[in-house]
Amino acid sequence: ATMSSLELINPNAEHISKTQALLINMAAAKGLQAVLRSNLGPKGTLKMLVGGAGQIKLTKDGNTLLHEMQIQHPTATLIARAATATDDTVGDG
Repeated sequence: ATMSSLELINPNAEHISKTQALLINMAAAKGLQAVLRSNLGPKGTLKMLVGGAGQIKLTKDGNTLLHEMQIQHPTATLIARAATATDDTVGDG
């Protein structure tokens, strides 16, 4: 049997359909949205960020939150980087 190019590069890679990939990416974006939604507006809540050495930071700022979060999903990371770059450049993400 012939191997696909993906199997040659990484034989342990998962194969998923376009629809499954889209659903996974949408779930990642919605997860990021859920975290940030409660930060917005005058009734936004403070988030407590705890660093690896135990340092604590309280913030309501979405840009700070996105910079400090350790996001694992590639799509969520892309969205976070775009938002922080916009905020860093023009002052509003």
